[in-house]
Amino acid sequence: MRYHIQRSETLQEIIYSADTELLKKVILTVGVISNHGNWFTAENHNKELKVLAQSYDGLIFLTDNGLAQFIDELLLNPKKEYIKVQEAFKGSYTANKKRNVFTKVKMDFAADAVLLKYFSDNLKEIEGWFNIIAPKKKKITELKDELKELRSKNWKEIL
Repeated sequence: MRYHIQRSETLQEIIYSADTELLKKVILTVGVISNHGNWFTAENHNKELKVLAQSYDGLIFLTDNGLAQFIDELLLNPKKEYIKVQEAFKGSYTANKKRNVFTKVKMDFAADAVLLKYFSDNLKEIEGWFNIIAPKKKKITELKDELKELRSKNWKEIL
């Protein structure tokens, strides 16, 4: 665990650095997981979760409440403005489907636009859907700030 703490501190120094030679070499890995019933109990992380936590620079856990809210507000009982998400989902997961348009790889264009609006409109609440598993003691706002910092860099010049 000491290695992971040092790595996290070093990575943070690199993220906020202007040293282009250093930035060229950085690869930031962030994993997002949810509970499929076997990751952990409140008191005990199981072996798979411990391995994942050590395998990423950041590991984010989508809570059951967050997932339930997403399903309720966008798939089961959407407001009129979010109906395209429900339609895309139903179109992908019915017996008569023609093709999937609601997956992690493929997304219906209209549903994607609605999802982006939903996430933008509800950003503060959605941030509460997640817990940071690794690195320990990091907050979602810190990770968000680091990603903003990386996004603000001139990557065409750096690379």
